[in-house]
Amino acid sequence: MDLPRIVVNAKVYDQVTGLGAVQFATTCSAVAVEAGTVIGYAPPQVELGRVASLGLPGLAVLAQHTDSLEPGSGTGWTTAEAVQATGAVGSLLNHAEHKIGARRVGDALGRLEHLDLWSVVCADGPVEVRDLAALHPTFLAVEPPELIGGDVSVTSANPAIVSAAVATVTDLSPETLTLCGAGVKTGRDVAKARELGAYGVLLASGVVKAKDPGRALRDLASGL
Repeated sequence: MDLPRIVVNAKVYDQVTGLGAVQFATTCSAVAVEAGTVIGYAPPQVELGRVASLGLPGLAVLAQHTDSLEPGSGTGWTTAEAVQATGAVGSLLNHAEHKIGARRVGDALGRLEHLDLWSVVCADGPVEVRDLAALHPTFLAVEPPELIGGDVSVTSANPAIVSAAVATVTDLSPETLTLCGAGVKTGRDVAKARELGAYGVLLASGVVKAKDPGRALRDLASGL
């Protein structure tokens, strides 16, 4: 499967709970096939198995978080083995709403890599970009927390954050792909991210809470 340039973190919004998680997955798949691309989708953690088992074309299913714990005693934790068993292809780590720090990111990343699972590691600014790029994740997504969920994309509010992140990642981990997030909602935002050197985008509410998620996704894909 190709690596996605659009990754949607569905968080735990009502729109993607229960049957909504499947409906949203179906929408992502349809748009991905139409656009000839792959869309990454991280559903609520409790929906991961149901969504991944659908095996929808053009859809790369990701966990929203994975712990470094090995299988065994660990109530309430999520192992890399459990993620793999669902059929998911990787996991987000260190999102602004679930910060775990560089050391724990490294531990979890090692477990994912051991199973050939992708990692989408989130960083909130230059310091984290530098520290986390050195761990060589599959993707590194730079997301200024003050812009997450807002109406202004990081590509417009502070494009230097994106270009600087790309430069740092390229220097420290050339194989890692840079994503940008926070306020990303339109194809114009995606196109601007690409102009700034990013491989793609990570977003949430701009699609999940849209009145017509399919239309929102098609707009985003137009920026590729």
